[in-house]
Amino acid sequence: MVTFSQFRSPSRSVVVTALAASLAACGGTDGALILPESATAQLAVLETSDLHANVVSYDYFKLAEDKSVGLERTATLIKQARADFPNNLLIDNGDTIQGTALADYQAMVSPLACNQKLATYKAMDVIGFDVGTLGNHEFNYGLPFLSQVTGTKFNVDGMAAVASQPTCTGPAFPLVLANVSSKKDGATLYKPYTIISKKVSAKDKDGKTIESTVKVAVIGFAPPPILLWDKRWLDGKVDVQGVVESATQYVPMARADGADIVIAASHGGWDTSAYSPTMENANYHLAKVAGIDGILMGHSHLEFPNAACTTPACNATGVDKVKGTFHGVPAVMPSYWGKAIGVINYNLVVKNGKWTIDTSKTDVSVRKALLDATAKTYVAVDPTIAAAIKTEHEAAIAYVKTPIGQSDFALSSYFADVGDVTAIQVVNAAQADYVAKYVAANMPQVKDLPVLSVSAPFKSGFAGGTDFTDVKQGPIAINNAADLYLYPNTVYAVKVTGAGIKTWLEKGAERFNQIDPALTTAQGLISTFPGYNFDMFTSSDMQYEIDVTQPKGSRIKNLNYKGAPISTTAEFIIATNNYRATSGTQFGLTAANTIYASPDANRDVLIDYIKARKNRFTKVATAGPVTFTSGSGKLAVAQTAGFANISVVSNDDGSGKSQGVYAIDLSK
Repeated sequence: MVTFSQFRSPSRSVVVTALAASLAACGGTDGALILPESATAQLAVLETSDLHANVVSYDYFKLAEDKSVGLERTATLIKQARADFPNNLLIDNGDTIQGTALADYQAMVSPLACNQKLATYKAMDVIGFDVGTLGNHEFNYGLPFLSQVTGTKFNVDGMAAVASQPTCTGPAFPLVLANVSSKKDGATLYKPYTIISKKVSAKDKDGKTIESTVKVAVIGFAPPPILLWDKRWLDGKVDVQGVVESATQYVPMARADGADIVIAASHGGWDTSAYSPTMENANYHLAKVAGIDGILMGHSHLEFPNAACTTPACNATGVDKVKGTFHGVPAVMPSYWGKAIGVINYNLVVKNGKWTIDTSKTDVSVRKALLDATAKTYVAVDPTIAAAIKTEHEAAIAYVKTPIGQSDFALSSYFADVGDVTAIQVVNAAQADYVAKYVAANMPQVKDLPVLSVSAPFKSGFAGGTDFTDVKQGPIAINNAADLYLYPNTVYAVKVTGAGIKTWLEKGAERFNQIDPALTTAQGLISTFPGYNFDMFTSSDMQYEIDVTQPKGSRIKNLNYKGAPISTTAEFIIATNNYRATSGTQFGLTAANTIYASPDANRDVLIDYIKARKNRFTKVATAGPVTFTSGSGKLAVAQTAGFANISVVSNDDGSGKSQGVYAIDLSK
């Protein structure tokens, strides 16, 4: 479509006259839109979120295909949706560039040159995205790397002056982010929003096909806690504003710039508790900001709408989990790792010369790559995606195959919830060794304090029966170390008291439901508390039990250090990671607890350690079974780990995720 602004010159007045009728049908001039009253159109907004660099259907930890993930399958879903909805926009909602060995390889092992495009962006450009925003994990590799791979110059302290920064290769689509700004000049790192003039096929009131333009503003938001989560990169360099505050500022500006539709690409979930500017999942409150027509969500790795959801957040006032709305505003979240896409399909009508949304006909849905859970069939891959990153994919595989050591026993997290700490034990040993050596050499004021370590089973079945750490006995390579420690966190040391340790453990014990010993019906042991927050001590010097018959906050029993009860005032140094140390208020931690913020990644510390025990439940007899899920067919793993009190209820829990149901006898 030709825009009026191309023909402002008086010398071109004849051309303007000749095109006037065409422009009216197209629906655009440089001044006011000329739209036929009661004309109608359809526009679908398609969303990806939390791709986490899963470009191909491949598990770099297991060195095997994983059909359940991958942008190469998402691409097929996008093609299908584009065929169903010819008028469409494709928007990525962040947490895009981090999450696999491929991402780590390009960021930390063999960093990209300025003129090279990130593999994930190469694949996305093959598909053709219209716009994207940033999530919290975009900041994991630091601002210089983010600046480079997104092709965006940052005016922040610690980086060269903007005029001296090279122009690097980013994605072919624009990135927007409204609530992260530079402390240096107050400006947002990225444009807060962009307006896409989308050419659409419409119909006038008589049913005649016409061409028109719909202006869609896309505003991006990241979770405000990035200031804590990536403090080492962001502290003193950027400010982060609340999602609602930023929306209140920029939505009216987008409307004033002519937007017909305003879409909030907000990397967060929804929390129905009272709003705070630091809220991690603020979209329930974002929906109340006037002028927002749709919210694209992510971060929580869930699906929305979801009629089967039973959580309080799904059933809160103002949430329609079937239609997919918050306070009447369409909202969608398309799972994670390329497993699905989100779709908001708008029906538009011209009223008073402007495109408006017919809210009675808006449809929100999630389209999944999984076609049949029983047969475990998925949509076909789009072969152009793997072809686009073949070189990078093969380089990442070669890297993760690098041998680093040997293990005399298997390391897994299949039964970490019930006491098999083999996958956590080696991580804790490596972290404690690293911190103890640093303290001895550099911190004489605390050198006599005991050094302990905590870690969690990062892979604990959230994504199904294959989402567990599984390192076989024998040679260990880098892919195994990445399997043991999933994230590019850095080692932190915190000083806590014995009382603080109990608080920490009590929070982790929320992983379990409260068990009623008198019930004869089956009771599920595992709650919705994330496995990656189930921090464990594995040193033989620490002993404690978890009494799951007690309420939250009163479960840790017989907490001993070296065989004696821990004094509430005794001091300890705990090796952990930057996320826990800087955002662990629920675990009793504040900034004052941190005594050492190391520059070294937990995973690298683990790898170096490889190169160069079990927590128990309080015994209780229950009238009925206590059950939990793990990978199907893994009873032998439990038996090898010494668990004689675990049995198989069913090797298929019916979820289609390769999970089995197990029972644990808490009396043994």
